[in-house]
Amino acid sequence: MLSRLSNPTPIAASSQMILRTVTNQMKWKLSQQQHVMGATRNYATLKEVETRLKSIKNIEKITKTMKIVASTRLSKAEKAKVTAKMIDEADKQFFNNAETTDHLKTPEELGATPTETVNKELIIAISSDKGLCGAIHSSLARRVRNYLLDVKHECDIVAIGDKMKMQLLRSHPDNVKLAFNGIGKDAPTFQESALITEKIMNTLNVDNAYNKISIYFNDPITSLSFEPTIKPLFNSLMIAQSPAIGKFDIAQDENVPRDLFQYTFTNQILTAMAKGYAAEISARRNAMDNASKNAGDMISRYSILYNRTRQAVITNELVDIITGASTLD
Repeated sequence: MLSRLSNPTPIAASSQMILRTVTNQMKWKLSQQQHVMGATRNYATLKEVETRLKSIKNIEKITKTMKIVASTRLSKAEKAKVTAKMIDEADKQFFNNAETTDHLKTPEELGATPTETVNKELIIAISSDKGLCGAIHSSLARRVRNYLLDVKHECDIVAIGDKMKMQLLRSHPDNVKLAFNGIGKDAPTFQESALITEKIMNTLNVDNAYNKISIYFNDPITSLSFEPTIKPLFNSLMIAQSPAIGKFDIAQDENVPRDLFQYTFTNQILTAMAKGYAAEISARRNAMDNASKNAGDMISRYSILYNRTRQAVITNELVDIITGASTLD
């Protein structure tokens, strides 16, 4: 018993060997973890990974909330679209019965003295002020820009919505004559479209200065897709020259075609705004759904990275403790 206590060298040597073996194993595991994480990106600190993970979780909360809001507004947008479509169908039936076309008869065809014809078009591009709804605004602006590059005649643009105005001002600032904002906050109403129509007709001589009027808007095909659409608008001269306008009991008043044009103008603006609003709400819901899924994938990846980084930090601390203990022995 006295001999064992007086000679403790074998026990100390064996404990040092165990410490060295454990230290070497933990260093090897740490180097393997750092090699795996460093193969694709630089090694991030635990605080940086944790901050990034929290920000992605906050983004996911925001996108999920915006998706819920868009889903609740979609039913209201669909009702506005259906109501506007009924008005549009009534206008379409009237013009079909009157056999109205977008071809203006020349003075020679009317038997009058030849005069200089107007070859100018008014383009009304309708979007909204809000974003975060995918490529719905840029696709419509691209359709307008491509048309302006193809045509040879002069074109003026009325931009309804800040998103459309900003995109067209970058490429065709001289063509934009009038712009409206405050669009898309809620479902469009007849009063709103009537105010827009009145402003356009008072500012631009729409009835006489243009021989062609086109409305550009986004038409929702399904709940997942939309299509930029062009719709012609008949002015008062086209209505007055309709071959079958005599079918209707209209008093011989020169202001009737103009009143019909203004009323139809308001209806078509309302229809385009309602369809565009429904397409925008649907596109925003889909965009926020995709953003929430992408955020969820990033959260999963960063959670794995966070756990690996935390394990690496703990392993580092254990290695430091064991190395310090071995040096003291």
